[in-house]
Amino acid sequence: MIIIGEKLNGSIPSMGKAIAARDEARIKDLARKQTEAGANFLDVCASVTPDVEVETLKWMLDLVQGEVDTPICLDSPSPETLVKALPLCNKPGIINSISGEGNKIDLIFPLIADTKWGCIALLCDDRGIPQSVEQRMETFAMIMKRAEEFHIEPSRLYIDPLVVTLSSNESALTAFAECTRQVKAQYPDIHITSGASNVSFGLPVRKLINMSFMILAMGAGMDSAIVDPTNRDMLGIIYAANALLENDEYCLEYIGAYRDGVIGPPLEERKK
Repeated sequence: MIIIGEKLNGSIPSMGKAIAARDEARIKDLARKQTEAGANFLDVCASVTPDVEVETLKWMLDLVQGEVDTPICLDSPSPETLVKALPLCNKPGIINSISGEGNKIDLIFPLIADTKWGCIALLCDDRGIPQSVEQRMETFAMIMKRAEEFHIEPSRLYIDPLVVTLSSNESALTAFAECTRQVKAQYPDIHITSGASNVSFGLPVRKLINMSFMILAMGAGMDSAIVDPTNRDMLGIIYAANALLENDEYCLEYIGAYRDGVIGPPLEERKK
């Protein structure tokens, strides 16, 4: 399971305040804690006005990359910002993101064509989030056609079938899962990712919905997620589900995560 740490995102109120206050210690601390918890990539998103976005991303990236060596998931809704910020990263990571909207593919795919960068691709277009699986798969077919034009291997793509809110759409999970199965059937080496917390918006005890979604989505083939790796309950669910789905030979990753204190009771509590 590829874990993309979500905490360095200015759209999270506490992180937005830290960015506004230029709280360097907070940025470094979250970069270190997410890395120690096992994040494979760190999502870095300024979530500020366009006129200061690149400058803010540079400040954040300098702090994060000075603290840890974890690859960056460079995150912005603006493809122009992504183009300007990409050279600020020390090594290849993941672009977050492109879709069928506007000129995003035209700007990003040529930029990463001859690199080792990965890219998250959302299955939406100028019409918005498609309600049906068929429409999402039409967008997927278009994205893969463009990826082939630029010789971008499927293994470098992270497809996001889009998680909608369960309280307003009862097919939130089933549509996501069906898209996932169809995508993986066509391209076994491609990755499927999502921001799981979207599914529970507006519902009580959101963690129950989020963790249930994670298990069922992984069962359908999702192999990446944008989550809080310091959330021990969620991380435990991920390691356990990965083992049950035969993706962890002899449960070695699960056992290792427990041994290292990543899941289960914290190490300091076990010594009591």
